[in-house]
Amino acid sequence: MINKEQIAADYREIQDDICTALEKCDGKGMFQEELWEREGGGGGRTRVIQNGNIFEKGGVNFSAVHGTLPHTLKKALNVEEEDFFATGVSIVIHPNHPFVPIIHMNIRYFEMPSSMESGKTPVRWFGGGIDLTPHYIIDEDARFFHQYLRSVCDKFNADFYHRFKTWADDYFFIKHREETRGVGGIFYDRLVANEEMSFDDIFEFSKTLGRAFIPIYAELVERNRHKAFSNEQQLWQYQRRSRYAEFNLVYDAGTRFGLETNGRIESILMSLPPTAKWLYNFEPETGSEEEKTLSLLKKGINWA
Repeated sequence: MINKEQIAADYREIQDDICTALEKCDGKGMFQEELWEREGGGGGRTRVIQNGNIFEKGGVNFSAVHGTLPHTLKKALNVEEEDFFATGVSIVIHPNHPFVPIIHMNIRYFEMPSSMESGKTPVRWFGGGIDLTPHYIIDEDARFFHQYLRSVCDKFNADFYHRFKTWADDYFFIKHREETRGVGGIFYDRLVANEEMSFDDIFEFSKTLGRAFIPIYAELVERNRHKAFSNEQQLWQYQRRSRYAEFNLVYDAGTRFGLETNGRIESILMSLPPTAKWLYNFEPETGSEEEKTLSLLKKGINWA
């Protein structure tokens, strides 16, 4: 049976492969690595790329942590045990180009080791997802992104894409703005073995999603990186980044989990953009690309 050590090892390999491919894609930027240890148990590898040809700031982080869950998280997770193990890869890339989208991906595994004892129902599950936040929504790019995700999901379960796409629409929603963070993607949590899928199958799905990151994002970067843009379009990019920051600081479950389990602050807040702007009461011009983008920040759009 696959154990937590094997899961962590495979996630580390995915981190390595993604970092190598992103450096090649950028052509200039190189990842800087920082190894860290968590007080309470475990640690990780934070890798950050900055000031590249196309990637202004990005991170590809791996962690494998363990210890005792705070009472608030025990209650939130609805579990009785206190000991936990969690591992995963988390990615956020902020490009310097307004026509190249922000992208986020996370694949993760959680278990409570004491529940693995004989005679108990194991508490262990996978979670994750990938979503796209364009500064300007380009229909063809959004369709490519969702069609690729649908092909990944359909290899494992015909119901996955619809379920996880709806979940992403609901999760990546900025309630106080009444708009989605971007064009969504897929999101899932507490995915467990059942009659339809074994534990090993779900792990393979998690890894396949992780390995889909590069073919998806490299294609979107190459489609858009050489387009000319104006100062006004870059200002719009900074404004859209502010919405990304608002979501991560107010609603993101991974941010809350990291902060409440005494995670490393620099790694947790790596997802924030290097520059963002909040323009007061901005109203886009009628018929503009900015107005079009705002009109498409809604749940339930069938991009695939």
